[in-house]
Amino acid sequence: MFRGANRFEIDQIMKIYGRAREQMAASGNPDQWGGGYPSQELIEQDIASNRLFVYIVNGQMEAVFAFVLGEDPTYAAIEGGKWISDGPYGTIHRLASAGKHSHIADEVIAWCQERCDSLRADTHADNKAMQHILEKNGFARCGIIHLADGSPRIAYQKLTSH
Repeated sequence: MFRGANRFEIDQIMKIYGRAREQMAASGNPDQWGGGYPSQELIEQDIASNRLFVYIVNGQMEAVFAFVLGEDPTYAAIEGGKWISDGPYGTIHRLASAGKHSHIADEVIAWCQERCDSLRADTHADNKAMQHILEKNGFARCGIIHLADGSPRIAYQKLTSH
């Protein structure tokens, strides 16, 4: 079951993000979420803006992610390629799993696809796991975008038709 996250779940959400940071570092990606990203303040903002979601399996929180409909300012400029479509889109950000079940990311992507015909996502060059997940789910590499702090990310997009 997917649903919006709430402020009473902050501790559990932060534990999932902590586990994800450890997993990323162990798999050769220590920099993407280094320094405690995402911060509790950002998570609280996501919850207040109704853009943070959780995936519950058998009563347990298995995944947390931000899903944002509308333009993302960091996607305004893309280098070394172009977006498949410039039309309206939704963006998947900050996807993390509790690590108890496989293919959770596939289920999150499917849920987002049901809500939007054009999905975008980005990831760090060292995040081979997320690159594989996105490509396995039909996302195409579109180029490089830069976050607000200037950090480069590989940009992906997928168009679906219902």
